[in-house]
Amino acid sequence: MKKDANYYINKSIFVTATNTDVGKTYACEKFLKYFAKAGLRAGYFKPCETGVIDKPLDGSKMFELTKELNKDFENVTLNDVVPYQFRLPAAPYVASKDTIIDIEFLKEKKKYLQSFCDILIIEGAGGLMVPVKKDLFMIDLINIFDSSAFLITPSKLGCINDTLLSCEALKNKNIDFEFFINLFQDIDTFDEVSKPFLIDYFGELNFLQDL
Repeated sequence: MKKDANYYINKSIFVTATNTDVGKTYACEKFLKYFAKAGLRAGYFKPCETGVIDKPLDGSKMFELTKELNKDFENVTLNDVVPYQFRLPAAPYVASKDTIIDIEFLKEKKKYLQSFCDILIIEGAGGLMVPVKKDLFMIDLINIFDSSAFLITPSKLGCINDTLLSCEALKNKNIDFEFFINLFQDIDTFDEVSKPFLIDYFGELNFLQDL
């Protein structure tokens, strides 16, 4: 991580990714533990979770971890942490069906949760351009929540393209961000196939596994 943990005090970080199944929840776990180890009260917020049958699996797992790390989070509920829960495993715009996703309501939830922590980790759904509304996407929530972003990228073949496209999208929205590579695919070939360009282009790489 390029910035010191204390830089993020009283701020929120939106954890996003190049696509779905890249490791956002795993990344949130790493970040929550990282900031807690640095002595900060870390909080967690997942505005929308889809594919929910009985309970939001990702949100529940991170909520329980957050309560272990930050006792102040025992004052909030799972529905505060994951306010929108939809059964269909699809983009929130599609999964919500007749439910209106109220952005002002989400902003209030974010403000409420932030009162119980020094830093709030916000987990997005899918990648940057996943639709929340017809004309509003995950990337737009980052600025709406006045957050910086941690972009999670894969290690598989094709990660160069995915990483650069996502970085350009964040830059075009004037979003302050860092990116972290999740070493979980094509690990045996990453050093030869993708790392040479990434290290030459960016100069320095962050890996989730190093946190």
